[in-house]
Amino acid sequence: MAAGVAILALAGCDSTPSKAEILKKGEGAKTKADLEKALGKPTGVDKVGPIEKWTYKASDGSVTYIIVADQVTLDMTGGSEKK
Repeated sequence: MAAGVAILALAGCDSTPSKAEILKKGEGAKTKADLEKALGKPTGVDKVGPIEKWTYKASDGSVTYIIVADQVTLDMTGGSEKK
């Protein structure tokens, strides 16, 4: 019975990381492979030619990485989508 209560408690937890946690985990990533190794698959990917925009959903908004020719060039955060 205690195991069942523990499972229910864990199921109710929001395991989505914050923007700060995502930025910290992605710190130092130089390539797409580095970024994916650190953060996993992105929530969304937009691509135009050699430029890709990888977006990771966070509990308090989103974090977007701009990748040019396989190199991570910029990271930025977005506000929370909740209103």
